[in-house]
Amino acid sequence: MKFAVPGVVAAVVGAVLGAGVVFGVTAAASDNTRPEIDRSGNADSSLLNQVEYGSR
Repeated sequence: MKFAVPGVVAAVVGAVLGAGVVFGVTAAASDNTRPEIDRSGNADSSLLNQVEYGSR
């Protein structure tokens, strides 16, 4: 029974470290910035800077 305690402790420590690594890598790799919008187009004749032809 004494051999089970170190195994359980190792499993718990491994799970905690693994979860920390996963959350850390995910937070570092996440792209959470808003993209800049190109507002240089003519607002009267375009929708999202793509001219629509035909009647609206």
